[in-house]
Amino acid sequence: MPSPLPLNDDPMPTPPVPPELEDCCGNGCDPCIFDRHDLAMDEYRQALRAWQARQAQAPQA
Repeated sequence: MPSPLPLNDDPMPTPPVPPELEDCCGNGCDPCIFDRHDLAMDEYRQALRAWQARQAQAPQA
């Protein structure tokens, strides 16, 4: 099992920037920019949970 990264080498994930309402063209694209943002948010939440788990395992300085 790899050793946990030092806290400063493992930055907290940042959420994706949500699209503005006017960014949508309204043509029913598949995927729509809002669908793509939802998928990016799912990936962010997964990355954040993994980061939080690593932080809980990291030795406290």
